[in-house]
Order: sequence, then structure tokens, then C-alpha cells
Amino acid sequence: MGENGSNGSQIEVWFEVQSFLMREAELLDDNRLHDWLGMLADDIRYRIPIRVTRERTAGLGFSEVGFHMDEDKGMLVTRVARLDTEYAWAEDPPSRTRRYVSNVRVQAVEGDGIDVRSNLLVYRGRHGAGADQLLAGERADRLRRRGDAFEIAARTVYLDQTTLRTHNLAIFL
Repeated sequence: MGENGSNGSQIEVWFEVQSFLMREAELLDDNRLHDWLGMLADDIRYRIPIRVTRERTAGLGFSEVGFHMDEDKGMLVTRVARLDTEYAWAEDPPSRTRRYVSNVRVQAVEGDGIDVRSNLLVYRGRHGAGADQLLAGERADRLRRRGDAFEIAARTVYLDQTTLRTHNLAIFL
């Protein structure tokens, strides 16, 4: 990826993307989910395929039909709205999370779209001692320019774990 016209050089684009992803992690860790929804495109597709154990020759190791999450913007808005009610038992009290986003790689810049890969480690604390959890994986994002910022147009999270050692997946990755 060389110069990108009016969007700046390769390093400037990488820095913008890195800053955007750090801001997103901050909003999620601070439980500012309504602000986080504002970072999502109206046509977003948010997917977490199920990892399967198979031979190397059988593919990448992720289901093409089974998902922990396969949601659009309306479904994400509904999930966040539910957390504002007394019926969100899975997140009451809310999880304490810390997201570590690293190895950010800008894969391609095409028009107003940017394909980005990043590694993710999420610490999640629940209810006290012995309940700490870690989720690790890689995210494949399609970011789209919206004015001076970005919006997330698509996200696929490829978790490293085949079996999730968590009671639920009520947090966003």
C-alpha cells in the first residue's frame, strides 16, 4: 500500500486506524455501549464464527454456518437496549473488561473502505475471585470513512478457543 491520495500516507492511515480501534476499546471497557453503537455503520455485519477442530487440508478451522454471533445493526442496538433493563441477568452486575488490541495491520485501502486485521485479547472479570476469563483471537474489520472519522462496516472475530470458558458471550469483542 503506497500513498493514498488525499487520505495521507501509509503511516498516517495506520495511525488513524490504530487511534480509532483504541478509542473503540476504551468505550467498550468503560461500558459506554451507546457511544460504541455510534461507531457502527447502519449496514454492519458483526460475526463470530464457531471454531472447529479439523485437519489442515479441511480449511481454516471455522464453521461457515455456525456462529456465536451473526448480527446486524438492529440486533446490536437491541442487545445494548436490553442491557439497560432489569432483565440483563448475564451482565448484572456488568463484567469488568480490558481489551488489548495489537498487531494492527492495514490490509487494503479502496476508496472510502479500509480492510484491517488486528489481534485481540479480552480480560473479563465476573463476581470476584476465580471467575476471571480470557478471550483471544483475531479481528477482520472493514472500516469506512465517515467524515473525518471511521465507522465499522463489518467485523468478523476469529476466536482462538474451540470451547469458550465463559458462561456467556454477552460482551462485544
